[in-house]
Amino acid sequence: MYTSLLLALHLAAPMNTAALKKDLVAKHGAAHEARITKGVDQLAALWRKDDGDLAAFAKEHFIADPKQLDATFERFEQILEQTDGHLLEIGRELRRATELDIGPLLPVDPLFSAFDPSSHLTDDLFQTKIAFVVLLNFPLTTLAERLQNAERYSRRQWAETRLANRFARRVPAEILQRNADAGAKASLYIDEYNIWMHHVLGEDGARLFPKNKKLISHWNLRDELKSAYADKENGLKKQRAIAKVMERIVTQTIPLAVIDNPRADWDPWKNAVSESKVLDDNAPKDPKAVKLSAEPEPATRYAHLLNVMRAAKEIDPYSPQTPSAIQRSFELGRELPEARVKALLEAVLAAPIVPKIAAEIEKRLGRKLEPFDLWYDGFKARAAIDEAELDKKTKQRYPSADAFKRDIPRILEALGFGKVRAQWIADRIVVDPSRGAGHAMPAARRGDFPHLRTRVEKDGMNYKGYNIAVHELGHNVEQVVSLYDIDHTLLAGVPNSAFTEALAFVFQSRDLDLLSVKAPKDDGAKALNDFWAAWEIAGVGLVDVAVWHWMYDHPKATAPELRDATVKISKEIWDRYYAPVLGGKGATTLLGIYSHMIAYPLYVIDYPIGHMIEAQLEAHLAKATALGVEFERVAKTGSIAPDLWMQAATGAPVSAEPLIRAAERALAKP
Repeated sequence: MYTSLLLALHLAAPMNTAALKKDLVAKHGAAHEARITKGVDQLAALWRKDDGDLAAFAKEHFIADPKQLDATFERFEQILEQTDGHLLEIGRELRRATELDIGPLLPVDPLFSAFDPSSHLTDDLFQTKIAFVVLLNFPLTTLAERLQNAERYSRRQWAETRLANRFARRVPAEILQRNADAGAKASLYIDEYNIWMHHVLGEDGARLFPKNKKLISHWNLRDELKSAYADKENGLKKQRAIAKVMERIVTQTIPLAVIDNPRADWDPWKNAVSESKVLDDNAPKDPKAVKLSAEPEPATRYAHLLNVMRAAKEIDPYSPQTPSAIQRSFELGRELPEARVKALLEAVLAAPIVPKIAAEIEKRLGRKLEPFDLWYDGFKARAAIDEAELDKKTKQRYPSADAFKRDIPRILEALGFGKVRAQWIADRIVVDPSRGAGHAMPAARRGDFPHLRTRVEKDGMNYKGYNIAVHELGHNVEQVVSLYDIDHTLLAGVPNSAFTEALAFVFQSRDLDLLSVKAPKDDGAKALNDFWAAWEIAGVGLVDVAVWHWMYDHPKATAPELRDATVKISKEIWDRYYAPVLGGKGATTLLGIYSHMIAYPLYVIDYPIGHMIEAQLEAHLAKATALGVEFERVAKTGSIAPDLWMQAATGAPVSAEPLIRAAERALAKP
């Protein structure tokens, strides 16, 4: 009701602009007719009655002189870099307490976190008519037009498309602020979703995990499950326990009392809770008052997701070309149509090699596969290495986030960056201790620096934190290069998140080498591991998208109804692609565990696409003399069409085939 009223107030009826166009052509000449027609139509589409006299504005601000047009473009690029950059810095500071591990939260901190200082920017740029100067003089393009003309566009034309499309929608600031508020609350919920593993009991009631092991969902839970493959004594028991915990989280049958509570013992099979007699050394001294009972979490996970969706849905009426968050995710965020992305994922999910790899895993494990083998980690070089030894090494080397920061120049040199260049890049990366699992935050203006957030426990950075830190460092290096070395700051970054994930994977896959840990010879293991990782998360991506389609089809759904739908969708996709090789038909909901589905909506699909892109990049980088030099070359290609970026980087468009073929070659090796 409120959004409908807002829309009625903000949008005016279409106006007749034929006379205006005729006047402008008469003034500037027929050579400008096409630009005039398009510019006036773009202007009129978003002009409101209270904006004033459209014709007078158009006559004053249409730019026919090429030199003045160039100067105007450059002015926009300069000012928007500064505006965006400083607003990003302010937002980063507002979220500092909720995102970083700098002490207990104050009651006011979530309020600061939810405040988006940039929410009024686009609205203000329309109110001041600045946005209309862009719409009148630079062309808006559809995804189809950009893909059709991708190779014909110059770098300047690509930058113009980024400038114009920034103002393709006129969303009221109050709606953008509600989006920021819903997103901040969902992120904080996820960042504080920890399970104290010493208090999670095995199927036989025994303790399986050491004291002081606090794991965030889903990242650390998944990585702990992976590391258990190296534990010959209790690994299988640990994996079954973690999988049970994950299932309880997805179905929201997890007791509220065991979330981030080191004083409650929990049997996830019986779902029984009791007061713990053992206190972890790093447990908070001032515990929260929590009633020790098996009362389940009240679908809070799905309430946050609904809030995020409903806030996003308010934007729909203001985005006529892409009138859903799903469409905006694919067509604006990725510049890849949903149908093509799904086809890429399904090519991996249904690849004939899947059962062959599963048979190889079963042979290595010496047992029948179970659903949690979705996260089989045995192809990685580190699978044969005791993670406790890796923890010892990383904690000794990185007792703090600052210690990792100081080591970045050495890491970059080891990756093939020149000594001077490695120091220059390292000087432009800030490292922070993360409250959550970790992430990379870009900068938006030259003079500000990207931030690397990674989790550092009280006794130092464990291997999981280090592995994530190396991944995030890959993001940060790309972010530095694609901002500071780009020809147009409007093209800063990469085509979409899948590309920065691929570049981060390039770093992450070399984490043991960077730690000076001798690992077994690869022999194709990386190709098998990368395929299995892409196969695993491709299904998660399909679940994420299907859940959003369900929410759009059921806009009045309750959180319990969304929970039940997510469980159903997770089971259906599991049964179609995973049950034939991993079992669990009709029962497994593990595909719904990813925290991205709540805190980073419609993002997780970029990971499997990222694995595909990485396979193409790795094949190309294998021929490079210095990885660092080539990494920089491709990173500064910038935010152009995905296939055009891939053509420039590797000579071929985005495809699942290199990932599949590499796995086939690896499996064929004796």
